Amino acid sequence: MSICIIPARKGSTRIKNKNIKKINNTHIISLVIKLAINSKLFNKVIVSTDCKNIAKIARKSGALVPFLRNKKLSDNYTPMYEVLLDTIKKIKIEERYIFCIYPTSVMTKISDLKNAFKLIKKRKADFLCPVVKANNFFLRSFINRGNYINYLLPKYKLFRTQDLPNIYLDSESFYIYTRKGILSLNKKKPIPNKSIYFLLKHQFIDINYPEDLKLVKKIFKRKY
Repeated sequence: MSICIIPARKGSTRIKNKNIKKINNTHIISLVIKLAINSKLFNKVIVSTDCKNIAKIARKSGALVPFLRNKKLSDNYTPMYEVLLDTIKKIKIEERYIFCIYPTSVMTKISDLKNAFKLIKKRKADFLCPVVKANNFFLRSFINRGNYINYLLPKYKLFRTQDLPNIYLDSESFYIYTRKGILSLNKKKPIPNKSIYFLLKHQFIDINYPEDLKLVKKIFKRKY
């Protein structure tokens, strides 16, 4: 009924070889593959990569790597939906639900995957994005132009912090699509029409910078 695709390209601009760094002597991508397998939600766990070394590690961790991704789909500017569509078409995926789990989302819990899956089915949506709550004072942000304050969202400039609406950020941990929803995507429509969010209520850190990786390593050392 569902399948998991883990996109893991070789290039990383801020942390070299980020996807195969180690936490507690285990490759980051291996932790995520094991998370997906242990959830027992998926018929298959597939890794899409352009790197032979990542492919080797992924296979050893229990994932399938049916092909090496084209370099044209492995740069900093390739939209994720194009990577997913490439995998769907090459191996003829027929499952109704497609999970995309990022290879560095090591703080994702099995309960997150299961609860998000229940929600997208209950709401009959075509796309689900896990989010984290953000500080709403950013709604009163401004930029400086010619020594004058220019509010980005002028309607909120006089609001008290406690009166500002809640705002959320994409956690960049995983996404869930229906097959129908993802097949409808293109450059003019990068997100399906029936889209919902799922609020992550626990601590989550997206590993983008060396400082993020150091912090996650400390957390894992303390917990595991």
